[in-house]
Amino acid sequence: MCSISFISLFFFSLLSFTMGLIFIMNDFTIFIEWEVVSMNSLMIVMTILLDWMSLIFMSFVLMISSLVIYYSKEYMESDYKINRFIMLVLMFVTSMMLLIISPNLISILLGWDGLGLVSYCLVIYFQNIKSYNAGMLTALSNRIGDVALLLAIAWMLNYGSWNYIFYLDVMQSDSEMLIVGMLVMLAAMTKSAQIPFSSWLPAAMAAPTPVSALVHSSTLVTAGVYLLIRFNIVLSTSWMGNLLLLLSGLTMFMAGLGANYEFDLKKIIALSTLSQLGLMMSILSMGYYKLAFFHLLTHALFKALLFMCAGAIIHNMNNNQDIRLMGSLSLMMPLTSSCFNVANLALCGMPFLAGFYSKDLILEMVSFSYINLFSFFLYFFSTGLTVCYSFRLVYYSMTGDSNFSSLNMLNDEGWVMLKSMMGLLILSIVGGSMLSWLIFPTPEVIILPLNLKLLTLFVCIIGGLMGYLISNVSLFFMNKALSNYNFSYFLGSMWFMPYISTYGIINYPLILGKMSIKSFDQGWSEYFGGQQLYYNLVKNSQLNQMLQNNNLKIYLLSFIFWIVILYMYMICF
Repeated sequence: MCSISFISLFFFSLLSFTMGLIFIMNDFTIFIEWEVVSMNSLMIVMTILLDWMSLIFMSFVLMISSLVIYYSKEYMESDYKINRFIMLVLMFVTSMMLLIISPNLISILLGWDGLGLVSYCLVIYFQNIKSYNAGMLTALSNRIGDVALLLAIAWMLNYGSWNYIFYLDVMQSDSEMLIVGMLVMLAAMTKSAQIPFSSWLPAAMAAPTPVSALVHSSTLVTAGVYLLIRFNIVLSTSWMGNLLLLLSGLTMFMAGLGANYEFDLKKIIALSTLSQLGLMMSILSMGYYKLAFFHLLTHALFKALLFMCAGAIIHNMNNNQDIRLMGSLSLMMPLTSSCFNVANLALCGMPFLAGFYSKDLILEMVSFSYINLFSFFLYFFSTGLTVCYSFRLVYYSMTGDSNFSSLNMLNDEGWVMLKSMMGLLILSIVGGSMLSWLIFPTPEVIILPLNLKLLTLFVCIIGGLMGYLISNVSLFFMNKALSNYNFSYFLGSMWFMPYISTYGIINYPLILGKMSIKSFDQGWSEYFGGQQLYYNLVKNSQLNQMLQNNNLKIYLLSFIFWIVILYMYMICF
């Protein structure tokens, strides 16, 4: 099943990439409408939009999912029901395709809900209490976005059809379109885990690592960004762009800070995904949708690679994810470590790797744009934090001495996993330059003062140094994080967002439920209902018993009463 899925997905990926190239060169778009049913004036149509954006995104999703399925062949080999896992991943990919190629809100909802449901099934794949909680948090956070999308469909009834793509230009100043735009923005913020819905993304790391590589790094979380890229006209012409810029900038900052305090390997990578999503959203809210799309594609490549390397490391570390127990992995697992380091450097924006082309362009356009100081600070400080936690991760896992049990056998011979990692490694190196030639046919020349031009480079270097210095501590040093424990706990727990979105929401309803069950179910309704009925029945049966026990006396007495009543009756009538 793995091999068939891998070959077919790989083939479709190459096919859609080739079509994407043809479409870019000819500036070509295909819009297909398939009428499913027609009754009088009601038409239900399935629409498909094929342009360069949807085709290239689709080819990247298919490429990554084919390599992830090939990777799962070895990673999940001890799983008894591996075919079920592959089927779930394929269902996920199908939902994603439906979302990418449809310009119609109804068919987008099909793909969107499919993503949510399959993602829930994949998060709870390893069945334990932590996975169940994570799955519930993921599903319920995404339900908010699904409801927003349903409301947007209802608001679109003001127009002639649900093909939003026709109305964006014409109706951009219309109040109904503004409401649809607000709802779509809410949906995209839940799916792409922006503040205040961020807590589900690190929780979803309870899923198997191939799922994290495919779903929670490159495809599911970018669905929101992709939808907003389609709706980008509504953002740039209203106040929503400013709001989204603030929220996504804060998301980027919060995730970067949180990753510097985290010790779980997969959660660090999840928080870095969150940070990059904030970057995409914020550059999109400023109106540069092509840059957001470019970063979305390059990020998908190196983040999937990062997760695959993390999976190989976790596999060898006897299913342990704590980076404090790792160390000197570069000696034990050279190939995995080199892939890991390339992905990490691409994430940091190392020149001429995939991440550099998109990240550097985004930051230079930010320096070039009309933007306030706070947003400017968020962009550049978050970039520094990205490099900081990447170097911290490398310091803890790659260098030094191994801190794991001495009898642990580390080897680098998972050839199936290594082959799929090598495929993504090549893409992570050449993908950025290739895409920059494709998406921007004329070179973007950005002329800035020297200090702004070098600011990105300086921020990255200082971030890397900080990451090294905060990790490189002696055994007897004064622990700064511990001496400011409350502050570091606040930063390390994503600004208390996981608590707010779990205990914070459920606390008062639970208290209300307790009060109602105490005063109603086990209080007055019990007193007047069940207990009162029982008490009356007992009293009546006791009376009945007494009547039957003292039978002769009662009989004669009742006989006398009967005679008296009869006598009275006779006198009256």
